[in-house]
Amino acid sequence: MDIEFRKITEFPRGTLAALLKDGYSFEPKFEHNWHKQWQAFDDFFYDNPHIAEFSGFMTVLKGKPIGFVSWNPTNLPESTEVGHNCILTKYKGNGYGKQQMREAVQRMTAQGAKKIVVWTNEICIPAQHTYKSCGFQFVKMSAETFSEYAGQRIHYEIIVG
Repeated sequence: MDIEFRKITEFPRGTLAALLKDGYSFEPKFEHNWHKQWQAFDDFFYDNPHIAEFSGFMTVLKGKPIGFVSWNPTNLPESTEVGHNCILTKYKGNGYGKQQMREAVQRMTAQGAKKIVVWTNEICIPAQHTYKSCGFQFVKMSAETFSEYAGQRIHYEIIVG
């Protein structure tokens, strides 16, 4: 079954926060520390649908949202930074995250980004594999540890062109 990429606002408020909660459920401390920020992010996108349509999309399978990706276009055309990127736990390991990120890279490139930046955490090994498989190059490990459970932040980027 093929996935579709649809507007975030086609789904009810709270969907983004719920996807993040599930996507990071492998480490409960993520939800404990980030729940309020996830909800604020969800509220921001639903309160600003024009921003949601320009800088994110939902990944859908059989009409159900299974993931999403967002990015910050503030520094276009010089760069764009990937924000949240997640797939529901039940659907991980099926290549959906890779398809989702490839679509996001295409959209950011079409918006004129010369560089696409993403950060992830040391604990998020599948995300690291996804970024590398989509053409992102390792730049550096942060000098500081993000948290005792997530490890160091890892910086990747794609230079477009």
